[in-house]
Amino acid sequence: MPVKQPRLVMKNIVKEFPGVKALSDVHLSLYPGEVHALMGENGAGKSTLIKVLTGVYSIDQGTVMMEGKSVHIKSPQEAQAHGISTVYQEVNLCPNLSVTENIFIGREIKKNGRLAWKEMHKRAKVLLEKLQLNIDVNKLLSSYSVAIQQMVAIARALNVSAKILILDEPTSSLDRDEVNKLFSVIRKLKEEGLAIVFVSHFLDQIYEITDRLTVLRNGEWIGEYMTEEMDRMDLVSKMIGKDLQEFKSVSKDTTNQSEEKETFLSAEQVGLTGVIEPFQFELNKGEIVGLAGLLGSGRTEIARLLFGADKADQGMLKVNGKKVNFSTPRQAILHDIGFCSENRKTEGIIPELTVRENIILAIQSVNGLFRYLSKTKQAKIADEYMKLLNINPANPEQLIKNLSGGNQQKVMLARWLVTDPQLLILDEPTRGIDIGAKAEIMKLMTELSKKNKSILFISSEIEEILRTCHRVAVLRDRKKVTELENHENLTQQELMKEMAGGM
Repeated sequence: MPVKQPRLVMKNIVKEFPGVKALSDVHLSLYPGEVHALMGENGAGKSTLIKVLTGVYSIDQGTVMMEGKSVHIKSPQEAQAHGISTVYQEVNLCPNLSVTENIFIGREIKKNGRLAWKEMHKRAKVLLEKLQLNIDVNKLLSSYSVAIQQMVAIARALNVSAKILILDEPTSSLDRDEVNKLFSVIRKLKEEGLAIVFVSHFLDQIYEITDRLTVLRNGEWIGEYMTEEMDRMDLVSKMIGKDLQEFKSVSKDTTNQSEEKETFLSAEQVGLTGVIEPFQFELNKGEIVGLAGLLGSGRTEIARLLFGADKADQGMLKVNGKKVNFSTPRQAILHDIGFCSENRKTEGIIPELTVRENIILAIQSVNGLFRYLSKTKQAKIADEYMKLLNINPANPEQLIKNLSGGNQQKVMLARWLVTDPQLLILDEPTRGIDIGAKAEIMKLMTELSKKNKSILFISSEIEEILRTCHRVAVLRDRKKVTELENHENLTQQELMKEMAGGM
């Protein structure tokens, strides 16, 4: 059997930015008919390597060989000309245009100087059918689910005679059924000889779909391995550069949990018509309570009501036994409540501001316009919390948009920790971030509960809920259906059964 030759080889790649060496002597080999995982913590260099490969960044040193020939990719257009296409985590399409328009925008087919709509609709349907999708290509993209939009993005990527397809966190917003459909498509493309780069923080998915993996850490190449030959614990250790024993120890603090607890917040039949059914809920001081449920079950809706981002139209909310009426988030902040949204891109970070400016936003809001924090005070606060949360790079004047997703998430946490909240609402704080950052965030939650702080924790990762929470409220179809004490005998299967409705 002939030895398979790589379709693309990147050797000794170096990429520097002012004050930062983002890639140092990095290698990558991609083979036809294989799915190749790019592994590493946030900030490891994965995104930078992808941007070098796709012509967004030029390389400072190193070589790129495509099918045995040296290439210099200077722009995304040149990358596409070489058959390299990318589908990003956030679907980068135009929701106000039709499916066909999204697939062909910038590459329109013309006949006699006019757009050949009939031909484009036909080709769009053929491309999508190849992806096992039969939809009306004339309809607006916004009328379809995120999963279908993801498939449309892949169809657009394949519409350039693609030889290499890069999938950057393609499953982060998909449920299990949608992931299975995507993996079915990936296997079909693999059989057709495509070389596929797959970036994901879900280890189960890495082991399910990939053949080979490359590990990066702090911008350096750690190694290339066959997936089936790599032990999971070894893989994680290589990614984080330290032994996993300290992360195994992350667990809820059960000290004095049996004692009578003082209630910080209670919701008595609080609800919002058409959004979430009235629910009964209590959060005690020093307690971590999880909200578990499938996508769309109402977890985020509850969080938004408790924070005043949405206004309840029924029921009563109490803080420290006193009735409150939150019509704005600022009122919740003034009652010592903080909220990290699941959507850090649109509801969290201010991308054009620095890390320092993002960190002090909440405390400045509490102080008001006429009690402005001096820049010296801001710098001191930013420095303290960047060290506390290990935010990298440790430059408070860097624009937050240039940080990795995990470090952006830590900045959001820092913003609320500065206000010293009594209740911290964390909506999917570990989604899309690396294992090391996840462990740091869960450790922080445990430490805060020891300091008598209350935490409401929303996560799609059941194992995270079971590891860190004292109690779990289960939601289904936008209704709270039960509450479970998280004793040592509570299993993932038990929790999943409640989430799914006793199947």
